[in-house]
Amino acid sequence: MNRIDQRFADLRARGQKGLVIYIGAGDPNLEATRQLALAFDRAGVDVLELGVPFSDPLADGVVNQLAAQRGLESGTTPPKLLATVAAIRQESQIPIVLYIYFNLLHRVGVDHFITAAAEAGVDGLLVLDLPPEESDNYEALMEQAGLCPIYLIAPTTPAERIAVIALRAKGFIYYVSREGVTGMQSEVSGTIGEMTAKIRAHSSLPVAVGFGISNAEQAKQVAANAEAIVVGSAVVNRIAKLGKSPEMVGQVTDFIVGLATAVRSI
Repeated sequence: MNRIDQRFADLRARGQKGLVIYIGAGDPNLEATRQLALAFDRAGVDVLELGVPFSDPLADGVVNQLAAQRGLESGTTPPKLLATVAAIRQESQIPIVLYIYFNLLHRVGVDHFITAAAEAGVDGLLVLDLPPEESDNYEALMEQAGLCPIYLIAPTTPAERIAVIALRAKGFIYYVSREGVTGMQSEVSGTIGEMTAKIRAHSSLPVAVGFGISNAEQAKQVAANAEAIVVGSAVVNRIAKLGKSPEMVGQVTDFIVGLATAVRSI
């Protein structure tokens, strides 16, 4: 069984909600990414999303855009990132999803990238700019490799398209709780419960809600209407502020522990 499916099955059996954490790969460097992944696993993170640095990250707000820039400046490339995933796999079985733009797959060949990702120990891909309507070959290759294609649903997604996406997704469905790009928010959306109910009408997959969750209180609030929450910019912002400080991994992980505790309290 794919690690993502296994983790959500375990959470369901325990009656617990999941915590998905996003960080920019290679920010500030790939060794830090490896250390953070291992620390997050020990802290209770259920799925780790690694943003693959790209020069034109259109779905991201300024915090994650700058993380992508720092990842590029540190020399992070898809092959080097996959080598880091393989290194993480020597010590951890935390489910890993790559948050990636299609151009990076297209450049090396979709088949080649998916095969290499599976061999390295990746569990799923979230290709931001690949719509399901254009994903037939991609989905077939993902299934052959045993990887989960993760898809996004937004507040503006029409009901008929929610049905299409829900049928084609694997692992979990990522509900983007706000219009626009990634980024921290002072309050959570008031329509999360309504939208997650619409998604569940078409799929039994776990629904993970993200975009804007900034603290433990918000994490707990959103988790009440989801199988998992996704926190990205609030974590990436802490990494940016601490940079290469020897305290970075520990201080960021302390923040993660607070989020995990809040989510588990539901």
